[in-house]
Amino acid sequence: MSGLHEECGVFGIVGGPQTRAARATYYGLYALQHRGQESAGIAVSTGNEILHHKAMGLVSEVFDEKRLATLPGSMACGHVRYSTSGRSLVVNAQPLVVRYRGGALALAHNGNLVNAPSLRATLEQEGVIFETSIDSELIANLVARADTGNIVEAVLSAMRVIRGAYALVIMTPDTLIGVRDPDGIRPLSIGRSEDSWMLASESCAFDAVGGTLVRDVEPGEVVTLNRSGVMSHLSGLARPERLCIFEFIYFGRPDSVMGASTMYVVRKRAGSLLAREAPARGDIVVPVPDSGISAAVGYAETSGIPFAEGFVKNRYVGRTFIQPEQALRAAGVDLKLSVLVDVVRGKRVVLVDDSIVRGTTILRLIRKLRAAGAVAIDLRVASPPIVCPCHFGIDTPSRGELIAAGLDVAAVCQKVDADSLAYLSIRGLREAVGGNGSCDACFSGQYPMEVPDEGNKLGLEQAEVEHATK
Repeated sequence: MSGLHEECGVFGIVGGPQTRAARATYYGLYALQHRGQESAGIAVSTGNEILHHKAMGLVSEVFDEKRLATLPGSMACGHVRYSTSGRSLVVNAQPLVVRYRGGALALAHNGNLVNAPSLRATLEQEGVIFETSIDSELIANLVARADTGNIVEAVLSAMRVIRGAYALVIMTPDTLIGVRDPDGIRPLSIGRSEDSWMLASESCAFDAVGGTLVRDVEPGEVVTLNRSGVMSHLSGLARPERLCIFEFIYFGRPDSVMGASTMYVVRKRAGSLLAREAPARGDIVVPVPDSGISAAVGYAETSGIPFAEGFVKNRYVGRTFIQPEQALRAAGVDLKLSVLVDVVRGKRVVLVDDSIVRGTTILRLIRKLRAAGAVAIDLRVASPPIVCPCHFGIDTPSRGELIAAGLDVAAVCQKVDADSLAYLSIRGLREAVGGNGSCDACFSGQYPMEVPDEGNKLGLEQAEVEHATK
C-alpha cells in the first residue's frame, strides 16, 4: 500500500446489568485498530452520567486493567482515530463528550464533512466556542443544540444540516444510537451477542467480543439500541448506497463482511480478474504485505505462476501511512519490510499491490527487490489509477500528491522503476466488488455530492487561523 491514509473506527455496545461494556469496547476497538492508530478512547454510561478516557496511542497503550476498572457500566462507545480532519492532538481524540443544558452525550465519528468550514463559521458567528479542530465537534454541537427532549429528533435535525460522509455512534446516559450518512459512504453494522447489541465499523469487531453480524445500518438510517433490540428511524434523506470502494480494496480487515462477501473473497477475486486483464511473464507472484496478499493469491491461482512471500514484515512497526509526515512514512517502510533474498534472487517478480497513491512506498520496495537480485519486476495493481482526491474521510487531500493524476501509466511505470505496470480496470473492480453501488470517485471523478475543488484535512484549523487574524 503506497501511502493512502486510514480513517477511523467506531464501536458501541449496550447490554444487561452484568455487561462490562468498557472491556467489550476495548476488545472491539482492538479488532478495529487497523482503522486508526493515533489515538483511542472509550466512554461509558453509568445510567446517570457519562465517564470517559482517551489518549494518544494504540488501544493497548491507552487502556489497561486499572483504567478499564474506572469505567463501569453496561453501555459504552469507543473510537480509534487517524487524523483525516484536525491535527494529531489529544484534544481531537474521540469519543467527544459534550455536556449541555439538556444533558450529556458522547460521540464517535468516522468520516468527513464537506461543509464543515462554512458550518463552523456560522456557529461561531452565533457565539459557539469550539475546543477542537475536528468536524466531529460540529455534529455534537448541532445535536446538543437541537435536543429538546427527543434525542432522535435532534440527530435527524443535525443530519439535515451536515453534508458528507459519516458513521456515528452516539451515546446519552440512557440511549445508544447509530447513524449512517444518506449515501452510506462510511460503513456501520449492527451485531449482537447473547445479552448485548452492538454497533461497529466492521463485523470483525463483533467476532472479537463473541458476537455476530446482524445487518448493516442503511444509508440515512438512525438506529437506537437497548438490551431488547434495535429500533429503526428513517431520516427521509436516504439515497442509493455508495459505500467507499476502498473498504473492499484496503481498509476492511480480510475477515470482515461487507455486502455479501468477506474482504478476502473480494480482494482475491480482484487479483484473479487482474491476471486475466493484465497477464505477466514471471517466475513468482509476490504480494506487498499485508493488503496485497489476497489479490496476489488470486493472481497466482489464475495465472498459474507460483505464489511466493518475497518480503518479511516486522509486526511491531505500525502501518507506514499512520505517520502524518511523509518523511516518517518513508523511513517506516525500511523498518517494516525486508526482502527474502533467496526467494527473489534471479527471479522475474510479478509484484502485486492493492493500489498506488503517491508512489513513494512502491518505489522503495521495487528498489529493495532489485538490490536483492530480482532480474525484473512486473508491477500489477488490483485497483485503477487514483486520479482524484477523496473528500469523505480518506486523507488524499490534493491531486498534486496523486502520482497517477498527472502521469499516464507508462510514466508512472518509469517513475516507480518497474519493468511493466498494469492496473485493474474500473469495470473489473466493480465486478470484483459485486456491483456498481460503491463510491469510486477517486478513480472516476464522479462524486456522490458536490465537493470542494480540493480536499483539506486541516481546513478547520486554517479557518480558525484566518478567523483569528481578521
